[in-house]
Amino acid sequence: MTADPVAEHYETLLAQHYTWMFGASFDEKVAEQRALIERLGVSAKAGSARTAIDLGCGSGFQSLALAELGFSRVVAIDTSAKLLTELQTRSAGFPIHTVCSDLDALRELVEPQSADVAVCMGDTLTHLPSKTAVSKLFSDAYRALQLGGLLVLTFRDLTPTTSGLDRFIPVRSDAHRIMTCFLECESSETVVVHDLIHVRNGSEWTLHKSSYRKLRLAPDWVCGELAAAGFRVERNEPAGRLGAIAASKQS
Repeated sequence: MTADPVAEHYETLLAQHYTWMFGASFDEKVAEQRALIERLGVSAKAGSARTAIDLGCGSGFQSLALAELGFSRVVAIDTSAKLLTELQTRSAGFPIHTVCSDLDALRELVEPQSADVAVCMGDTLTHLPSKTAVSKLFSDAYRALQLGGLLVLTFRDLTPTTSGLDRFIPVRSDAHRIMTCFLECESSETVVVHDLIHVRNGSEWTLHKSSYRKLRLAPDWVCGELAAAGFRVERNEPAGRLGAIAASKQS
């Protein structure tokens, strides 16, 4: 069992429900993320030698989207062996290289100035252990990108404090599974996310549960840290229930 509480949460609970909880087919999610990535300024000509990095790839919505856009190599990094196995199964024929690793090791995984695009999407950014780790990731991504390269982020702004019944969020339900999460704002820096998943087996329902911490990151703070790392923020806009930021490497 891993010592990383977020990785442990995924391996023991969330990974097996991850793709299902989005409420759409895998192909629909890939198409959705491709449209979002393109909207945020990412493009690649088919057949060109261009590299993209998917930071916290999960089961591969963004990895497949980047491959479909024409990137000749996609490096997909995640701590969940289960989700990487799902991605490998779905990505046959695509130039996707999976790496089971923490994002803190990005400097060891990718050569300097070797990537054209890096994405860190879903809500991956808030899974990092501290704001210092977020700033380090921006610095490491800057190092990995070529001049003019683009870093694309999406994340949930958890800085507003929720209380009472507003802490309870229905995620998805069907005839066999019901997923709910509730939030505890424990400090100005972090919120504890409790995932509750009821699974039906015949007439019986079994509760599976786990919790982990997420960072409370304000978009203005993220933009400031990107600028401190050397990026220029090109886009800062809503993306459904998340916020989206695209920033380019300037020198």
